[in-house]
Amino acid sequence: MATLAGRRPDLSWLKPPKPDENGTMALVDHLKEFRYRVMVSAAVILVGTIAAYFVYDPLLNIVMWPYEEAARKLAEARPDLELHVTYEGISSSFLMRLKVAAVAGVVLTCPVWLYQLWAFIMPGLLQKEKRWAFYFLGAAVPLFLGGIATGYFVTPKGYEVMIGFVPKDQDALALLEANTFLANEIKLLTLFGASFLLPVVLVMLNLLGVVKAEHLKAARLPAIFACFVFGAAATPSTDPFSMTAMALPMSLMYLLAEVICRRHDKRVASQTADMKIDGFEDPEVD
Repeated sequence: MATLAGRRPDLSWLKPPKPDENGTMALVDHLKEFRYRVMVSAAVILVGTIAAYFVYDPLLNIVMWPYEEAARKLAEARPDLELHVTYEGISSSFLMRLKVAAVAGVVLTCPVWLYQLWAFIMPGLLQKEKRWAFYFLGAAVPLFLGGIATGYFVTPKGYEVMIGFVPKDQDALALLEANTFLANEIKLLTLFGASFLLPVVLVMLNLLGVVKAEHLKAARLPAIFACFVFGAAATPSTDPFSMTAMALPMSLMYLLAEVICRRHDKRVASQTADMKIDGFEDPEVD
């Protein structure tokens, strides 16, 4: 009994498997590590969701601000139009609270689950690839958040335009179902965030040798046109303001990516020329 009482519990299962000296793992260990990363991420997101659940009112004010801003401007321009937010069904308001808390939990804990994702991928990368992946994450996170912020502040205008199509002089009552609004807002902000990742993806493809600056130059006009088509198709409000707010930054960032890729291609070409002069050529020049 004394031996059992003094024995420490085995907590090794709480730690991910470690790679061998060569940085490799067996398939079973990879699966165990994946399970570990998912469990840690899920646990942290759950804790963040629970914490957000108890500060629901401030979070709801943040979520509903675009609609409230649009409603305020419409009240000035359309006094005949009455706007109301509705909750359909007995559990609708509770589901709204859970969804808002879950979204807040994912956002607030993103440093933890992004690190878990990075820690799972990193052992299988070469040294050069680790550096590129670090640059990718370092640029992708602020760009994604910047896209979300842009979408958040331009959507009120889109809501104002769309609700403003209600016929005038009819004393109309416009009802907005809260859960439907939240789903549309999440979709719209995610699309804005993803669209801002365009330059990062293009530059990474250039670093990997898949895309050259001359290819981006040749596709410049079709790509800009595609940005506006994507903006029109992706924004649920379908108003010109929201479309332009998404398509214009995408077009500018495409041009920025083209400039960065051109500089990289010139540097690689210069290094290759210097190596040829020295009498050898490295096919993996970076």
